[in-house]
Amino acid sequence: MGNFIQHLSERVSVIASDRLWLEDSAIQQLKTTAQLAHMVSVVGLPDLHPGRGYPVGAAFLSQDHFYPALVGNDIGCGMSLYQTDLAIAKVKLDKLDKQIGNLDQPVDDSEWSQLAEHHPQLLAEKELVSTALQAAGLDLLQMRSLGTIGGGNHFAELQVTDRVDNADVYDHAGLHYKRVQLLVHSGSRGLGQFILRQHVDGYSHAGLVSDSPAAADYLRKHDAALSYAALNRALIAARILRRLRCKGEMILDVHHNLVTPVHNAGQSLWLHRKGASPSDQGLVMLPGSRGDYSYLLQPDVSQAADSLASLAHGAGRKWQRTDCKDRLFRLATPEQLSRTELGSRVICADRALIYEEAPQAYKNLDTVLDCLLGAKLVKVVARSKPLLTYKTRGECC
Repeated sequence: MGNFIQHLSERVSVIASDRLWLEDSAIQQLKTTAQLAHMVSVVGLPDLHPGRGYPVGAAFLSQDHFYPALVGNDIGCGMSLYQTDLAIAKVKLDKLDKQIGNLDQPVDDSEWSQLAEHHPQLLAEKELVSTALQAAGLDLLQMRSLGTIGGGNHFAELQVTDRVDNADVYDHAGLHYKRVQLLVHSGSRGLGQFILRQHVDGYSHAGLVSDSPAAADYLRKHDAALSYAALNRALIAARILRRLRCKGEMILDVHHNLVTPVHNAGQSLWLHRKGASPSDQGLVMLPGSRGDYSYLLQPDVSQAADSLASLAHGAGRKWQRTDCKDRLFRLATPEQLSRTELGSRVICADRALIYEEAPQAYKNLDTVLDCLLGAKLVKVVARSKPLLTYKTRGECC
């Protein structure tokens, strides 16, 4: 296990093997973040890559202060997994593509009424989120984006299980290998960006004292954004399930961009996750990059201290977005990138985005998984392959 947990300094660790490629700039960002005042420990995960000043794919533990900038601009970004009753044997890609239609436009009153017939809890959750936004002093116009996926690396993906490693856990979770699963990856849309901008305008990148009025104000907005993000994923799933004329049960829903209080031996600590799934909330997904397998993982909570109770949330970027088209446009057209080696289809009418999100732009997912397994942080429950990945019909954001 020691070979997979590398201690770079007293406060900096990385979950990685000697063979895992990590950018020097990402390691430097990790070390720089560890030097922030009141920082206790930082851990880089195998999908670590450089972000805008702070690394992505990492967890940060501070004392008596927390840093909104470490959470970033997509508060509540995370993943939901649903088991549908759609039989794999009846699936045809052309039909799925047509049925899903366009998810870029917000939910209008007519669609809300149709969704409420099958998912009446969504209206109640919408009212709770509206109340939370109002209590936090946030603009209710942000509600207009509910039910939309957004840009970047967000997606909704229909998947099928192609391998079960732990049948007991798989069955107990309510999964069925002969039926399609739905994975949704999205967050708080523009709301998180608005909250971060407010904080930076007022405090730059400084941390907030735990019991200060400024901290309480940010946390009200942060928690409202978490609720918004969870509802957004649920609404995206409901839209897809209704259009496919099938039912679905949520298996998991986790955030991977947030800050949360941790109490240990009388200390007031804050755990920030930036592109990191929790290892203390049950099963998690490790998704591939639109042309790769995804893995359902069971975390080992006994090893949580080594990783700050956090896990990789994907493959991690290998190329910067601005480099992707130049690297790939001579090798593949957007039409070719919409068909994957696994036989799946990618709906992405944004010609720049389909290059930016090409599988080649990401690390090999198995190398990330090998590090998590080597560090004894997880066990594999099942592996899935994509059928149809929705990113945008060209009208998102």
